[in-house]
Amino acid sequence: MVNTSEFTEHVVLLRGINVGGVRLKMGDLREALEQAGFEGVRTVLASGNVVLESAEGDPERVKEQAEAALREAFGYEAWVVVISTTELRDVVEGYPFDEEAEGLQPYVTFASERASLDALEVLGSELDAAVERIERGPSVLYWEVVRGQSTKSRLAKEAAKVRYKPTTTTRNMRTLRKILALTR
Repeated sequence: MVNTSEFTEHVVLLRGINVGGVRLKMGDLREALEQAGFEGVRTVLASGNVVLESAEGDPERVKEQAEAALREAFGYEAWVVVISTTELRDVVEGYPFDEEAEGLQPYVTFASERASLDALEVLGSELDAAVERIERGPSVLYWEVVRGQSTKSRLAKEAAKVRYKPTTTTRNMRTLRKILALTR
């Protein structure tokens, strides 16, 4: 039996699975990560949200290990963002907009490279405030957008560009709360 008290809990957010060409079953995803040495692997929904434990405390090393395991197991160029459960809790608690606002969708964009968030944040002055608005958090970009516009808005179109695929991923607040429910 492994002593998991020596492990660090991480949240791994996969980019672009089960929404495009890459289809993964969550059971297969859990198995691949377990075979790579991660413990306590739990998935949330079918969109690449994982809570796991690792002997590795450095999120960058966990990112490298998870991406390598996914490449090996599923044969695709895997991109993930790794954050601590504490950081996720802080991100959710720091959401600056009204999550329950009628007709609006609450999102958070995560990035493995600060430069990606910097580049997306610059768009703030170009956004149509009647459609969407953003606010920078310590390690994320908070985004609120009119329901039905989350793939058509200015920010959505920019974030979908090839240059952001290896470094960013976006989740809605409901999903983030479900992820948090699986954490210690």
